[in-house]
Amino acid sequence: MNKKTATWVTAAVLASLASPILARAPTAQVGTATAQSIPGPVPGYAVSEAYARLVARQTYFWAWPMVNVYNRLLAMRQVPQPGLNGGIVPVAPPNHLSMLHDYIEPQERFVACPNQDVVYGSAIFDLNQTPVVVQVPDFGNRFWVYQAVDLRTDGFASLGKLYGTRPGFYLFVGPDWHGQVPKGIRQVFRSATAVGSFIPRVFMDDTPEDRAAVQTVIGKIGLYPLSEFDGKVKVTDWSKLPSFGSGETSAAEIKWVDPDKFWDELPAVLDQTPPQPGEEALYAQARALLAAAQKDPAIKAAIVDEAAQTDAHLVTPLFDFNTFGKPLPAHWNTISNGAEFGTDYFTRTAVAKSNIFVNKPNETKYFYADADASGQRLNGAQRYTVTFPKGQLPPVKGFWSLTLYNAHHFFSPNEQKRYSLGTKNKTLKYNDDGSLTLYVQSAAPDADKTDNWLPAPANEDFSLYVRAYWPEQPALDGTWTPPPVVRDTR
Repeated sequence: MNKKTATWVTAAVLASLASPILARAPTAQVGTATAQSIPGPVPGYAVSEAYARLVARQTYFWAWPMVNVYNRLLAMRQVPQPGLNGGIVPVAPPNHLSMLHDYIEPQERFVACPNQDVVYGSAIFDLNQTPVVVQVPDFGNRFWVYQAVDLRTDGFASLGKLYGTRPGFYLFVGPDWHGQVPKGIRQVFRSATAVGSFIPRVFMDDTPEDRAAVQTVIGKIGLYPLSEFDGKVKVTDWSKLPSFGSGETSAAEIKWVDPDKFWDELPAVLDQTPPQPGEEALYAQARALLAAAQKDPAIKAAIVDEAAQTDAHLVTPLFDFNTFGKPLPAHWNTISNGAEFGTDYFTRTAVAKSNIFVNKPNETKYFYADADASGQRLNGAQRYTVTFPKGQLPPVKGFWSLTLYNAHHFFSPNEQKRYSLGTKNKTLKYNDDGSLTLYVQSAAPDADKTDNWLPAPANEDFSLYVRAYWPEQPALDGTWTPPPVVRDTR
């Protein structure tokens, strides 16, 4: 493999993937009984710079998640075969799957806020090319869920233990596909967009025994083009995947959205993402803006500048968990519409910036904390405790965990190689009264508390993150919320 291929997923490669502007006269339709056409911006009319900046600001914000996912597709087109980028990140050409065979490593920079509770897989699909077949093995009693989201990061499939999904073959098709469904396909799921993402998650205990036991079942997980379907289960030893390149070395997530390239990429993204009901005017304004920018270099320069300003002043601050969602007691917060954002553009972009590819709320309930119970920013210079009273662990039918992320929403390497605590950990020690105390600090606690220790980066800000997989009603309706993160002042 040559050097260019080996370093495919870099900022330089992403910057070179910009698509040309595709000028198109804007039209708008409304869903009336007569399908009456509503006049939109007139092609060729002058547009003031101030107005162009106004439209650019809104367009950049609501389209940011779509461009984010679309650039992942462009990056995956550079991948020669399923493998591991840098030996740690599962990557594959579009419409193919790559899987890990263990927890993800802390050096991963492909997706912010990974977890170390599951074995992950990853695929970017392009249903313009072909429908894809998804294999579901018999997971037994093991928790699993397959996440499938469209270009907007909205979910469109229901596959997992909580759905009672039976082993077999399933089909993902695009919005315009009307072909013949082969015999042997249990169910068809239609995506609202041709481009999207597929992420299997399979729970695994943090024990050598379960690491060995999970291999047989994950080997039968699959996603591949319909043309490869023969009714037989394809088996893959994911531990033998090839490695590409040396991986990412930056502290932050790969920069999937570049304001300088955004307007060149947007036309293709709009073409791949049909408007939702009521969005026709947004699309018409965006296309008119693109046409004006193509005609007038001054307008183009203005909206490129406005994109950079919007990224810095609107999008980047949403990286902090305390800037979006619903505030909860003790300075936790949460969202209730993950992967079901619809026209909630603020939350969609905030989640895409801070922790993209969240599950639907019935699959996973997320709770975030940037601050302790007193409102002070969490920092590794302090020591904290999180105590779940007896009978007050996160209410789940699946599993739960408390994960720690550094200031970039990734794991900070530590000698224990421990980045979360929860159901997967079989040596947690409970207090005499039945409560469970977890110790969040940079230095090791007393020896009798080390099994309950969640290491924090020394003298650095961090965040805590509770996941409740297959949540029960108290976690969904707010009856249960996480306990306070208490700073040890001794």
